[in-house]
This record gives sequence, structure tokens and C-alpha cells, in this order.
Amino acid sequence: MASPISKSLISVLIALFLISSSFASSDVPFIVAHKKASLKRLKSGAERISVSIDIHNQGTSTAYDVSLTDDSWPQDKFDVISGNISQSWERLDAGGILSHSFELDAKVKGMFHGSPALITFRIPTKAALQEAYSTPMLPLDVLAEKPTENKLELVCYFSLC
Repeated sequence: MASPISKSLISVLIALFLISSSFASSDVPFIVAHKKASLKRLKSGAERISVSIDIHNQGTSTAYDVSLTDDSWPQDKFDVISGNISQSWERLDAGGILSHSFELDAKVKGMFHGSPALITFRIPTKAALQEAYSTPMLPLDVLAEKPTENKLELVCYFSLC
């Protein structure tokens, strides 16, 4: 016959096994996305916006059917010059990085506050699509009047004319 101590030890081992099994099933992707936008003034008085979005899987398993959508750029204010505002990939492995970029042409002057991009992905153990959002971008002052620097003054100042 087993002693009461060995019975309780077996019970504890079984409980630890069940708990560790539940932790093992928590292997999931963990998506972190960073969105950046920068302005580039063109000589013709127009302005281009370069947008880049980096998607990192910091989880311990692969994300499948990864889709990125950045629809915070209204067509009445921006034209897509190169690239697309959406992109899809088959998978993003654990520890992997995906990057996407596109360029826009600004049509309207003023402050613009874009919303985060949406990333959807599938986990094999769950039926529903999972969602993640990128970081928000800093506000852009599109087509703002920027004072021109007098380069002659700067040169004289630093050379002590």
C-alpha cells in the first residue's frame, strides 16, 4: 500500500503536470507594430508623405494569414503615389519582422492626425481572426508654411564675420 505522503506527492505531481500543460498551450503570437510617417517637401510646392509600418512577432508561435490595413488616409486629402495602404502575408514566424511602406501626395493643407494601422492574423488554435494595432503616428503639419533660413546669416555667425 502507498503511504499518505506518496499519495499526496503523486497528487501534487499530477496537478503540476496539468498546470504546465495549460501554460504550454499559451504559445501564441504576440504582434507589435510601429507606424512612422515623414514629410518631404518637393520643389514644386507639393509635399509627399512616406509611411512605413514594421510588424514584429514577439510571441512564441507563428501567426498565419497576416494582413495590414492602414485606411487612415482619406482620398479627398491624399493620393497614393507608390505602394498600397494594405498588404497581406502568408505567415509571420515567431521572432520575425515584416515591413511595409508606401508614399502619398498631400492635397490639403493642415494638421493631420492619422489613426493606427490594423493588423489581423490567424492562430491555428482559435477560430476567430485576431487583431492588433500599430502605434499611433505623430501629428503631421501638411503643407505648412515653413520659414526659410537665411544661410548667409548662419555662415557669418559660425565663421564670426
